[in-house]
Amino acid sequence: MQVMIDLCVVPLGVGVSVAPYVAACQQVLEDAGLSHQMHAYGTNVEGEWEAVFAAVKRCHEVVHEMGAPRITTSMRIGTRTDREQSMADKVQSVYALRGSGDA
Repeated sequence: MQVMIDLCVVPLGVGVSVAPYVAACQQVLEDAGLSHQMHAYGTNVEGEWEAVFAAVKRCHEVVHEMGAPRITTSMRIGTRTDREQSMADKVQSVYALRGSGDA
């Protein structure tokens, strides 16, 4: 089953800047071959359910390996069975309604 998630992994007990941990999770998603788009407060990810959730697990493993004693993660998860839809399709449909075809 295809899934889209909005993922926000927050390491706790590591100080103010979390950029190195975000970069590590981005690398996990890249290594998994998943389509993803980082934004200011998280990352949108799409792919097969098993691959996406295996990558989320791997993000936790990597961030703990980097020294984070705790992690809090929030996700919004979406699936649909009526048709195929990508992250880009969802964004483009809004731009189309607004009269600008550019994302």
